Amino acid sequence: MDGACTHGYGRLVALPEAVQRDAEARVGALCDRRIPAHLRDQIRLEHTARGDAITIVERRPPWRADLGPEWSSMKIAQLRFDAGTQTWTLWWADRNGRWDRYWDVDATPDLDGLLREIDEDPTGIFWG
Repeated sequence: MDGACTHGYGRLVALPEAVQRDAEARVGALCDRRIPAHLRDQIRLEHTARGDAITIVERRPPWRADLGPEWSSMKIAQLRFDAGTQTWTLWWADRNGRWDRYWDVDATPDLDGLLREIDEDPTGIFWG
């Protein structure tokens, strides 16, 4: 499992299509803005959507040839949507890759506010 939230009896609840399109565009803009185009052969920010969650990951190429061609991935943040309340929550990955709820912001319908929190990272939890 990639860390997407489950509801009910382990069933993933999909984001409504319009909400997902809008959210992915905003998250994609953050990813593009943080990594200049001339550095994307060295580091990338990417996002995936699964169920009710959008996950941001940092990707880097292998630093040694014997490691193979696969880029490594490090989880940065996850945004989870609650269709019942129409709000988003922010999550961070611990050192074992498990998701924990970010404590500094409450559930909110303001996705842009959560993206600012990730970008500015006042606690140092996302970017170190």
